[in-house]
Amino acid sequence: MLLPQGDAVDAINPSVELPEAERIDRLRLIRSDNVGPRTFRSLVDHFGTARAALERLPDLARRGGAARSGRICSADEAKAELAASRKYGIAWLAPGEDGYPARLATLDDAPPLLAVRGDTATLMRPMIAIVGSRNASGAGLKFAGQLARELGEAGFLIISGLARGVDQAAHRASVESGTIAVLAGGHDCIYPPEHGDLLASILDHAGAAISEMPLGHEPRARDFPRRNRLISGAALGVVVVEAAHRSGSLITARMAAEQGREVFAVPGSPLDPRAAGTNDLIKQGATLVTEAADIINAVAPIMERPLMHPASEPDSEPFESDPQSHDRDQITGLLGPAPISIDDLVRMSGASPAIVRTVLLELELAGRLERHGGGLVSLL
Repeated sequence: MLLPQGDAVDAINPSVELPEAERIDRLRLIRSDNVGPRTFRSLVDHFGTARAALERLPDLARRGGAARSGRICSADEAKAELAASRKYGIAWLAPGEDGYPARLATLDDAPPLLAVRGDTATLMRPMIAIVGSRNASGAGLKFAGQLARELGEAGFLIISGLARGVDQAAHRASVESGTIAVLAGGHDCIYPPEHGDLLASILDHAGAAISEMPLGHEPRARDFPRRNRLISGAALGVVVVEAAHRSGSLITARMAAEQGREVFAVPGSPLDPRAAGTNDLIKQGATLVTEAADIINAVAPIMERPLMHPASEPDSEPFESDPQSHDRDQITGLLGPAPISIDDLVRMSGASPAIVRTVLLELELAGRLERHGGGLVSLL
């Protein structure tokens, strides 16, 4: 089964081109202390531009209880990063620009700038993610490669994390048809190092590599779940081939479900611990996969639905310009090390959603708040 010609590009709104000054401001904001993708989006939605948000960072952090303002990335630093990236052939793209994966752009925590190296046109094609065990069996590696090859022949782009095991098998099998490597570190910090040749082959065959990290950033343990949300977020669905309990691939599957993506799982022997996670996914409702047609048939209806790039944060309330101290104290008092949902904070505090969101933003910019999946937050 092949994709219809009209579905060859997974596009949303007509492309935009970001002015260079705004690209610099965006990079400055996301590189400033305590500003992550969700916080970035909240700030820009509220203040209108990255530059206006940059001006308000010190005051918001002070109101959140910071003893001193966090580091704000300077214009010179941002310009230097962009210049260094260009020497590697890296383009920093914003949601809506050509080369920024269409479905990734719809996420609440989409990177405000994505470092893209390779064929940007490839990134506009519909993608299927294939992930799995780093210590995969021979059968798992063979099947991952078979799936990737057949999906590529059907017109899909394969996206994965360049890891050992299933990831590399999926990449190698789809080099000719097109594959995307999502990096946990900077473009000059390939992990694992022995996959440098694989990445070079991907780039030589009109594939691409993407990252949200700066050059020189060596991947740490906490960077891999952050990378995984890009793998699942850019794809129509995620296929898991062999995953033990507590596997990183299961984190990718969970993120895919939270993002509204399809989750597929390849069944395995109950006697093989490498299949325990995938078998559990099937019990929980993931689509069982024994051939590429199972995936193609499941995503075909999804591809017919139009994608719209969100203009602002879904269901967002305006921020409160300056919450009263008693509201701030009450909301902070309800927070602790255990994650709690923002909806519960609104209900328990009796404050408006606007006030709660503002207090949480202040705490985050002060380095006192941690955000979790599913709209949960906790106090650091």
